[in-house]
Amino acid sequence: MAPSFCGNDTAEAYNVDRGVLNNGCFVDALNLVPHVFLLFITFPILFIGWGSQSSKVQIHHNTWLHFPGHSFRWILTFILLFVLVCEIAEGMVSDRKMDTRHLHLFMPAIMGFIAAITSIVYYHNIETSNFPKLLLALFIYWVLAFITKTIKLVKYCDHGVGMSQLRFCITLMLVFLYGSLMAIEINVIIFRKYVFFANPKKVKPPEDLQDLGVRFLQPFVNLLSKATYWWMNTLIISAHRRPIDLKTIGKLPIATRALTNYMRLKEAYEEQKKNARFPGDRPPSIWRSMYRAYGRPIFLSSTFRYLADLLGFAGPLCIFKIVDHLNRTNKSSSSVNETNTMMENTYQTDKVKFMNVYFVSSKEFLDNVHVLAVLLFLALILQRTFLQASYYVAIETGINLRGALLAMIYNKILRLSASNMSMGEVTLGQINNLVAIETNQLMWFLFLCPNLWAMPVQIIMGVILLYHMLGTSALIGASVIALLAPLQYFIATKFTDAQKSTLDYSTERLKNTNEILKGIKLLKLYAWEHIFCDNVDKTRMQELTSLKSFALYTSLSIFMNAAIPIAAVLATFMVYTHNNEKELSAAVAFTSLSLFNILVTPLFLLSTVIRFTVKALVSQQKLKEFLTSDEISDDGFRGGETSLNLETCKKHSGVHTKAFNRRQPLKDQLEGFEQPLRRFIRSRETEDVTVKVTNGSFSWGSGMVTLSNISIRVPTGQLTMIVGQVGCGKSSLLLATLGEMLKVSGKVYWSKEPVNEMNQDTTLSAHEIDPVFEVTGRNRNSVAYSAQKPWLLNTTVEENITFGSPFIKQRYKAVIDACSLQPDIDLLPFGDQTEIGERGINLSGGQKQRICVARALYQNTSTVFLDDPFSALDIHLSDHLMQEGILKFLREDKRTIALVTHKLQYLTHADWIIAMKDGTIIREGTLKDFQNHDVELYEQWKTLMNRQDQEFEKETEGESQTILERKTLRRAMYSREAKAQMDDEDEEEDEEDDDEDNMSTVMRLRTKMPWRAFWRYLTSGGFLLLFLLIISKLLKHSVMVAIDYWLAEWTSSKQTNESSTMTNKVHQNYYKMWYSILCSVGIILCLITSLTVEWMGLTAAKNLHRNLLNKIILAPVRFFDSTPLGQILNRFSADTNIIDQHIPPTLESLTRSTFLCLSAIGVILYVTPIFFMALLPFVVAFYFIQKYFRVASKDLQELDDSTQLPLLCHFSETAEGLTTIRAFRHEARFKQRMLELTDANNIAYLFLSAANRWLEVRTDYLGAFIVLTAALASISYSNDLPSGFVGFGLTHALTVCNYLNWVVRNLADLEVQMGAVKKVNSFLNIESENYEGTIDPSQVPEDWPQQGEIKIQDLCVRYDPTLKPVLKHVKAYITPGQKVGICGRTGSGKSSLSLAFFRMVDIFEGKIIIDGIDICKLPLHTLRSRLSIILQDPVLFSGSIRFNLDPECKCTDDRLWEALEIAQLKNMVKSLPGGLNAMVTEGGENFSVGQRQLFSLARAFVRKSSILIMDEATASIDMATESILQKVVMTAFANCTVVTIAHRETSVLDTDLVLVFCEGILVECGASSKLLSQEESTFVSLHRVHTILTADLVIVMKRGNILEYDKPESLLAHEGGIFASFVKADM
Repeated sequence: MAPSFCGNDTAEAYNVDRGVLNNGCFVDALNLVPHVFLLFITFPILFIGWGSQSSKVQIHHNTWLHFPGHSFRWILTFILLFVLVCEIAEGMVSDRKMDTRHLHLFMPAIMGFIAAITSIVYYHNIETSNFPKLLLALFIYWVLAFITKTIKLVKYCDHGVGMSQLRFCITLMLVFLYGSLMAIEINVIIFRKYVFFANPKKVKPPEDLQDLGVRFLQPFVNLLSKATYWWMNTLIISAHRRPIDLKTIGKLPIATRALTNYMRLKEAYEEQKKNARFPGDRPPSIWRSMYRAYGRPIFLSSTFRYLADLLGFAGPLCIFKIVDHLNRTNKSSSSVNETNTMMENTYQTDKVKFMNVYFVSSKEFLDNVHVLAVLLFLALILQRTFLQASYYVAIETGINLRGALLAMIYNKILRLSASNMSMGEVTLGQINNLVAIETNQLMWFLFLCPNLWAMPVQIIMGVILLYHMLGTSALIGASVIALLAPLQYFIATKFTDAQKSTLDYSTERLKNTNEILKGIKLLKLYAWEHIFCDNVDKTRMQELTSLKSFALYTSLSIFMNAAIPIAAVLATFMVYTHNNEKELSAAVAFTSLSLFNILVTPLFLLSTVIRFTVKALVSQQKLKEFLTSDEISDDGFRGGETSLNLETCKKHSGVHTKAFNRRQPLKDQLEGFEQPLRRFIRSRETEDVTVKVTNGSFSWGSGMVTLSNISIRVPTGQLTMIVGQVGCGKSSLLLATLGEMLKVSGKVYWSKEPVNEMNQDTTLSAHEIDPVFEVTGRNRNSVAYSAQKPWLLNTTVEENITFGSPFIKQRYKAVIDACSLQPDIDLLPFGDQTEIGERGINLSGGQKQRICVARALYQNTSTVFLDDPFSALDIHLSDHLMQEGILKFLREDKRTIALVTHKLQYLTHADWIIAMKDGTIIREGTLKDFQNHDVELYEQWKTLMNRQDQEFEKETEGESQTILERKTLRRAMYSREAKAQMDDEDEEEDEEDDDEDNMSTVMRLRTKMPWRAFWRYLTSGGFLLLFLLIISKLLKHSVMVAIDYWLAEWTSSKQTNESSTMTNKVHQNYYKMWYSILCSVGIILCLITSLTVEWMGLTAAKNLHRNLLNKIILAPVRFFDSTPLGQILNRFSADTNIIDQHIPPTLESLTRSTFLCLSAIGVILYVTPIFFMALLPFVVAFYFIQKYFRVASKDLQELDDSTQLPLLCHFSETAEGLTTIRAFRHEARFKQRMLELTDANNIAYLFLSAANRWLEVRTDYLGAFIVLTAALASISYSNDLPSGFVGFGLTHALTVCNYLNWVVRNLADLEVQMGAVKKVNSFLNIESENYEGTIDPSQVPEDWPQQGEIKIQDLCVRYDPTLKPVLKHVKAYITPGQKVGICGRTGSGKSSLSLAFFRMVDIFEGKIIIDGIDICKLPLHTLRSRLSIILQDPVLFSGSIRFNLDPECKCTDDRLWEALEIAQLKNMVKSLPGGLNAMVTEGGENFSVGQRQLFSLARAFVRKSSILIMDEATASIDMATESILQKVVMTAFANCTVVTIAHRETSVLDTDLVLVFCEGILVECGASSKLLSQEESTFVSLHRVHTILTADLVIVMKRGNILEYDKPESLLAHEGGIFASFVKADM
């Protein structure tokens, strides 16, 4: 049939006798003119371009959308495109009814569709380029289109075309749309004042687009990019080239920053406070505040969800119409030709023609299966778009709410009354729960909030449609689902309980594992590793029992989600076929199946939403109680609002001045956000008093007065000391003056300092007024405060000391020297850039205290409060700090100092003394005042001073506490430095490899799935379970397909079954029986499959943990020296948790969604083989989508995880250091830091959410194309295909649309989770110690070694085959019972020899023979269990004292008491409750270091070995304990061979034999007296250095001149000094 524009049906086609506009073809041709005009005008502009004529304002992103009516224009354009598609379809359907082709019926619509797309592309380019003059072309187009469509509509009315004809309705809608777009264009002209106006309106880009750091563009892009997340393409594709980090994703837009949302929520909350004027009024509600602040986005999300849910029913309805139409068509095709001819003739006479062309009615149009297929496709596209939009808006709102709540909580923390914290009303645990749990619960509630009211509508709609399809039978299926929903809720509750139980056991297991790792060296040396390993296994078994319950409930939940739809459909169809004489049609069957699949999701999700709602109610209540708790008092000196100017904020690097409401000045917003500042009231009486308290009484809020009758003064620029007994209220007095305590009565006055340095001599009279002072120079409102309990930030040493102040090198160095911190800093791996605190290096109490004091000294404040800074310091450091830090650094600088101390010997330096007792002031004044007026107290002080001087003399005899602390830190640094060196080498190798690799190799590595780790995980579950899993999955999904296949056969069978009613009934029963059997088998397989996955996951977790624990326990000690403890613990904590609880459900979801998609594709190929031609493009598209998404998702998930911990830590450290922060007046800085950390976490989470939406939109659209292709292919095969199989194919095609995105998301999640398996697997590859020996344990005498004879023959030792030897060709002979001392410089190999006795190091040459047996031939357990050792660091384990002495339970109580008596611990242990069964806390913290070392001695005695090795056993204990230890060794081990690794050379002077090592070589051997007689011997030089270092005073002279004169430790601190160089040379 030859096509022609107007057709060739009649001669009237081109007849214009009645007027051109009365010819329909010419009217349609007229409608082509506007479209051709637009294309002719715009294409040259689009392709040629118009240069860079845009706004003069430089913006980073090409997304400036500033024309009015922007979004409305896009919505109208989308509607226009849809209507034009309908016009094209209507024209084609009408054309098929004509005898010849009439191109004018659809050609103008096609051109209009192209023109509409061109118009929006053209508009987008003009808008983003800010060239509004070119919009004139669009305005002309809309006018012409509106006129031509109006003419067409008028002519239709003239010829009697009405609403019953679809073309009339479409034309009417087009007139409205073109008119609306024309109105929008007029509005742009009026608003921007271009074309017809002389002065166009100038506009400025939004601040976000001017900020180069803002890269989250969702709020700024056009509607199409918003819906499809097109703007994310750049980020997701670039993730292949380089990992995504915080710099890549940039900053949050203003509207989503925590500060903006805090202001919004706070405004709603404060408004309620204002309305509640009277005590009886309702208190502010978090819910109402949330509604007022976020009601609009919640409503928008809910609207999107309603639209998506309603469009979700379009799929089943379209399937019904398609299958029903094809069913009727197949029936009609079987009729006789005569009947067809008669119907055709009748049809020809019924054609409705106007203007010589056929007009289709709406019903006829919707009966067309091709139209239905396109409508199904469009409905899926719209439904998925609205659904993802709903998800995004809900998630963004939830994130905004969380940011606002975190800011509110933090603001409240900074205002919390100190009594709340001290009395336990608000604990650190509660604050952590609020931050980590309660805010997340409310956030998740907002995520699920739209479901709360959208799901009931979805359920009601589904039930109504099912009832319409199946009648009362549908209610049976719906009731099955509804009745089982509470069971699902019950299972979810039990699931939560099992999770909590598992967490408790996991915590206990980690505690035991941590103890093993901390004491691993001792466990190996005593051969106790298997005993402690059994304890961990025991706890692990309890944890696994709880995990079994967890896995069971997870399996049941998965099973019910899969099985209940089958059961509901089975019950419904059985009742329907039994009650109705009418047969089950294919259209009804498969439509009902789709509706049931839709109905199940909201019914089960509703229980989850209700559970989250209940949790949110509880969280809201907890948050409400916290926000209404007591705050610091605003009366007196703690009132008013902070007057914080912009310059102050700009000091802090993290402040983004764009993060505030653009409608309000920045300063005003900061004032509203900031914390009230103290209003210091100046004393009117004196000018030289900084603080004055008059008749003050203070309380911690418990109702009892802590301090009473307080009247004191702190003189300006002088040193005030506060002294008194423990618990008399000295610290409370400082806090009371700082405003931390509740003032019951009295007044507190603070004086005003000089305004600046220029007028410091000017004095101002004090007045009892209440203004906020504006102070420049020294910040008068800030008090440098050092608390009694050290408080450190989780940051570097330097940042802890500077504490936000500018870094001044000279001042910093002076503070470091004053606090004697330089030797400690030198031990740290990165100096003062080393991170300390919870996440950094663990420092001792004294080191922490000195850093806190250094912080107070460094601050440029006029007032310094030091609360007992000497409590954790030894005498030497206390004296140095007092002289250099307080008297020299502070007092010489004329700073006001208030010092709380127990060191009364420093009272002579005080300018003013305040003496306290039982919360009151005894007296204040100078020391002379006390001497004259309170002689008794003065004499008491003199007695205490003499006692402290005696303690000083005693301490100078031995090593100071500071030296011991530094040695401990040095030992801790050894393993870290070794590890850091190894890491640096690895990084260098990696960098070299990266340089050599090209871009394709890097991309390949980043996109590669960890298949090896995946296989390791699967095989860890056992090959039998893996086989069972694969078989059960295949069987389950095969049966699922068989159920639907049988349904297709059943519903198609009636077409060929025309037998009698009885035969037909038997035939139907046959189908019903097999359908029931298949459904039952499917339900059983669902249960088996879900159980198998969880069972295999549990088995894999069990095996991986057991193998990991065994590998770690059996690893050589070198592994623990080079691997940080935290890294090993992470394998047992976070990684094990992922393997236990996260991988199994992810694996189940991945396999289920993958098999569902594959089976659906297989069904489509079976039904319509032609679909195979379209499959390849779909597979290629899916491959690239998942390839790019997985890499980006992995990076964003890691970013989200890594930004959470700093945020939680910041809240914790703020709550712990609240008093210090408020004293320093650094609330604003800490708030700004909190906002930065919150925004960093939120931006990562927002990008992750946007990436998920990016994936789901693309996979959903891909699924929609698959459905369209399957539908069109089914329609093409409809003549040869029963209608039941068409429904079969289309129903499964819808499944692809639902599950395709879950395949990729689960794959990405599994890839991230497999990282845990990879980490565990890396530890499973470490080499174990060789525990086997060449001698059978039974051949070793039970009493070996009996004599204690040791022969060392040409011994060579190294720590690792890749390292150099640490001992070289050592030869020595130790007779039985001989006492041997081993000494040498640091690194000479002393400790290596002690480890060689236990084969803890590699003996690669030579041998050690003990009592005639070569130790290399013995099994390790036998060797180590027969020797005893006392280590330098005493180790005790949590448990009883009995367990610590004898874990193997081999000794009697008498034996244990004897050992305790020898160690001089018997009386102490007897005094403890329980005696031998008294509990030891973790690490033995309830005993002193000396007591712990004596317990180690008792432990060695219990073993009764003839050989004892002491590895610097006295290095960490005081002189008194050392003398006890030496005495016990000489008596209790008199008949044993004792090898002592010397810590002090004096400790080996009494030994029988001395071995001196140098660089791994035995250089001297003999009695100590003999070696001392040799003046040039190494032993003599070691002894000489030790003698000098233990002296009280060192004088360095040269040619009669004294060059250096100080204590040894002070001289050693100066690295360039003569004494330091002398000692280093001699050492």
